Amino acid sequence: MSATADKARFFLEKSVPELKEYEKKKIFTKDEITSIVKKRSDFEHKINARGAQPSDFVRYAEYEMNLDSLRRKRVKRLGIKSTGFSGQRRIFFVLDRATRKFHGDVGLWIQYIEYARRQKAYKKLTTILMDSLRFHPSNAELWIYAAQYSIEDHADMTQARTYMQRGLRFCKSSKNLWIQYAKLELIYITKLVARQRILGLDKEVEAPQPDAPVDDLDADMIAMPKITEEDINPSGPQDGDDKAALQTLNSTPALSGAIPLAIFDSAIKNFDYDARFGHEFFDMVFEFEDVPCLQNILSHIVNVMQNAKSASHHTVICYIKLPTAGFQATSADYPRALGTALSRLQEHRQNPQIAKEVVSWLNTVNKTKDLDPSLQKVLAVTIQKADQVLQEA
Repeated sequence: MSATADKARFFLEKSVPELKEYEKKKIFTKDEITSIVKKRSDFEHKINARGAQPSDFVRYAEYEMNLDSLRRKRVKRLGIKSTGFSGQRRIFFVLDRATRKFHGDVGLWIQYIEYARRQKAYKKLTTILMDSLRFHPSNAELWIYAAQYSIEDHADMTQARTYMQRGLRFCKSSKNLWIQYAKLELIYITKLVARQRILGLDKEVEAPQPDAPVDDLDADMIAMPKITEEDINPSGPQDGDDKAALQTLNSTPALSGAIPLAIFDSAIKNFDYDARFGHEFFDMVFEFEDVPCLQNILSHIVNVMQNAKSASHHTVICYIKLPTAGFQATSADYPRALGTALSRLQEHRQNPQIAKEVVSWLNTVNKTKDLDPSLQKVLAVTIQKADQVLQEA
């Protein structure tokens, strides 16, 4: 017990200069500081005791976050220019001790990461991410989070790809990791296409070459089509250089869909051509209406599924939905595309599994705002017939 008290006293004494400054600058009153000391003492005794739990650290960190928020508000209101102490440093200290003591608790790591991200402490965040991945290399969600952070906060696609590739070394059996990797690439393609359109450079994108590299499932990295840094992140500050680089992208695999295709080919082989996985991959890609290479990617997915598992209802529903890919439900071309899809549905109309998928799909389409009334009638009739098949099954 004395050891616990000694540790608690040691950490409390380190905060004495901070509290003295708060009192001197009248940020907190003497009674408030006494209350802060008591609270911190209680928390320190709890987290240094033998039976400490992760929740004790969480409550301690939340208390310090609330205290720091109050401190910043009072500093602003009182017009105090600066203080020698930061509540951020103390919160990091608490969370760092938490993850060191309970490094197996992913929830603690996520809270630590999220706080650093909110504070825009990017250097610290990089260290935390690497530590969390070192302790949890088989946690696919952490690799996905790290990749999304790289692209969302820093627009660093190279680092995002690195996280995904490394994640697949440890989590090759995670279907979600494969799908999220391809989704990340499609989001990136969407952003590149948007930049092209802003600059008036939206030209037809070349289809990927059929002799795409074949992946070795035993290799550490997926064999990706070659894309240079200059292709993706053009050097030079001039708009002319940027336009030239974006024009060059049309003839590279970056916009032709070769990278998502390479990911799919590796993934589907890894999962022994699992039709359910192929369906999930198809549905993820299907959502990207503005990607120029959408039809190329989806057609390839359907072809692979038909060659491997043609009888599966997962394959059939993908084949049925394919003609409508890339068309908005309110566009002039959608009725014709839907007609092609419904004609494919005819021979599978009595299959309950297909009917269930059709109802789910068309109900989503039917909720589209400003949908043509005649198209609404067609959808309603088709959904009604599919519902009847489900009721009879």
